[in-house]
Amino acid sequence: QVQLVESGGGLVQAGGSLRLSCEASGSIFNLNFMGWYRQAPGKQRDLVASIQDSATTYYADSVKGRFTVSRDNAKSTVYLQMNSLKPEDTAVYFCHAHRVIGGLATGNYWGQGTQVTVSS
Repeated sequence: QVQLVESGGGLVQAGGSLRLSCEASGSIFNLNFMGWYRQAPGKQRDLVASIQDSATTYYADSVKGRFTVSRDNAKSTVYLQMNSLKPEDTAVYFCHAHRVIGGLATGNYWGQGTQVTVSS
């Protein structure tokens, strides 16, 4: 089993920055895909950014150039640096992880979520 614990959310003014952290514990061997999703009230949960094998990154178009995802394997932690925040970035941010083995995704682990609120 894998446990994911997020931290770093909060209230910030538009144009400001926040850094989210997600620490993994438990059976983290070969946990090569980690990502951040967000869900605003009344909307679906969408992938914001991800990092696979500590090298391949993905960003949603809405956050490209503003958000940066990174991973510290020594600390079993993935980060999401969020700059130039906009009110539309307001959402609960969830950390997600799974394993990709032979091209197939296995496991499905989620954190409890952390609220990010951007005021205008």
